[in-house]
Amino acid sequence: MPRQFDYLADVEVFTTIADKGTISAAAIALGTTPSVLSRAVARLETRLGTQLMRRTTRRLSLTEAGQAYLDQARTAFAVLADAERTVQGADGELAGTIRISAPTTYAHYRLPALLQPFMDQHPNVMIELSIANRNVDLVSEGYDMAIRLGALPDSGLAARKLGDEELVLAAAPAYLARAGTPRTIADLADHSCLAFVMPSTGKIPPWQLTEAGAAVEWQAPPRLRVTDDVLGVVSLAQQGLGICQTYRFVAAGPLQRGELVQVLPDNGGRTRPFSLIYPPHKRLSSASRALIAALAPA
Repeated sequence: MPRQFDYLADVEVFTTIADKGTISAAAIALGTTPSVLSRAVARLETRLGTQLMRRTTRRLSLTEAGQAYLDQARTAFAVLADAERTVQGADGELAGTIRISAPTTYAHYRLPALLQPFMDQHPNVMIELSIANRNVDLVSEGYDMAIRLGALPDSGLAARKLGDEELVLAAAPAYLARAGTPRTIADLADHSCLAFVMPSTGKIPPWQLTEAGAAVEWQAPPRLRVTDDVLGVVSLAQQGLGICQTYRFVAAGPLQRGELVQVLPDNGGRTRPFSLIYPPHKRLSSASRALIAALAPA
């Protein structure tokens, strides 16, 4: 049975465009592209069987039907917001579902410790966690928030920094016994380096290193390339197939147990930031706001 109101995301796009005045401005506010929003409005107009907006190269205006629909849609969203507050109860009990996207490394090794206290405190909130090494479109894919790695583009999304995480090079003792231990960055060229192919670009990112206190980007020879699962390079390194670069929080356990050995410790020290992002325009639920505060206190 099809969902009766599966088009509400398109209605929210329509109201945001009306509020912002242009599709381009709405796309910035929603953290997506004008073409995605144009398709959403077209779907809504097809569903309603009437034109809601007049679009030209310079301006956008509502039709009479569009203005009437906008007024009713705003009222409907206000009613939904009131309903949410009502079911949460006067005692402030949080409820509902939160959809969050997170990259593999952070989701497996950092996020559980952050989520557990929140879930214990709010048993009526369900977390729907997507673990994937890709950047989801929060608006078109219906996510409330996402964890992103690296520098953030100016997308119009709100962001809170989760922290800077240290990178390390590591290899299994068996591999180092067989191939020798590199003493300099230049020595890495003679070793089996386990490289990860970024899903978003199809390219191998350079290893982030330091030399004499200066930042160095070193391109690992693609002797063995891993796609899709970034944790695969760590598993392969543990099995003695070569040297990998990963986050210290990922390698901490294997390093402590002796399954991995840190390589070139004097050339490490580089960090990369993780951030929590979410659409600032969206009527965030009380549960979402509470989770944001729990994951990344202001």
